[in-house]
Amino acid sequence: MNAAVLPLPEPPSRRADPRIAQREQGKLAKRLRRQVGQAIADFGMIEAGDKVMVCLSGGKDSYTMLDILLQLQRKAPVPFELVAVNLDQKQPGFPEHVLPDYLRALGVPFHIIEQDTYSVVSRVIPEGKTMCSLCSRLRRGALYAYAAEHGFTKIALGHHRDDLVATFFLNLFHHAKLSGMPPKLLSDDGRHVVIRPLAYVRESDILEYAAAKAFPIIPCNLCGSQENLQRKQVGLMMQQWERESPGRIETIARALGDIRPSQLSDPKLFDFLALGHREGAARADAHAWLAGEPHATGDDDTP
Repeated sequence: MNAAVLPLPEPPSRRADPRIAQREQGKLAKRLRRQVGQAIADFGMIEAGDKVMVCLSGGKDSYTMLDILLQLQRKAPVPFELVAVNLDQKQPGFPEHVLPDYLRALGVPFHIIEQDTYSVVSRVIPEGKTMCSLCSRLRRGALYAYAAEHGFTKIALGHHRDDLVATFFLNLFHHAKLSGMPPKLLSDDGRHVVIRPLAYVRESDILEYAAAKAFPIIPCNLCGSQENLQRKQVGLMMQQWERESPGRIETIARALGDIRPSQLSDPKLFDFLALGHREGAARADAHAWLAGEPHATGDDDTP
């Protein structure tokens, strides 16, 4: 199936009393501005003089991120620059005009990077296998390279609260580690600061906002109907939890910001050896404990 502009379903509120709908949309926009502004402040995402590369994919998340950042930029306590950047991966049938037309209408500075990652992924990944991992690496490399060449100080990605929680569970279930997708990080090479302004925003709110704003959504059909099975399973688990216990995902998301190393089991983060250690007592010897060596008592008859 070729890529095409995909309109989001019209929210029920738009078919109701237009005054009520407008009021509800205003409340939603205000909540998103507050949540994004809070994330920016909590993590120091944007500073005076920053040149922020807003990575725009054509999906609901990145459209919402750009829209809210533009609103905040007008009243922000510090001056900063926003530039929308899209990577055209040369997918067959990709509607190349959609993003440039939308951004020109907004008056937003933008750039389209053209790089044929589609052919690379199609050639390297066997048919039927998930392409997301390689596609993501190639896309990240292209965006990082462009950011370095053009002096961007921050790279903004559209991951939201639910993405952060889902990544935490993917790492927990499949990689045996407590880690996730931080709201702000330094790239592995130390050259780029990546920010996620939607870190506090629920996906359901983004869906509603994107529908109300009628963003010209462009679906990703690089891998057809493929889905990352592990992420899909985690997503279904989270949806079931939210149906059965509304608010559970919000509680988990808040827990990611309240880490207590002394209540976990990582001796690299908390000095368990020093906890309760008596002065003058010998330190634990793992080799002796594992080998079952008897301790010295001075009694030759000790078994």
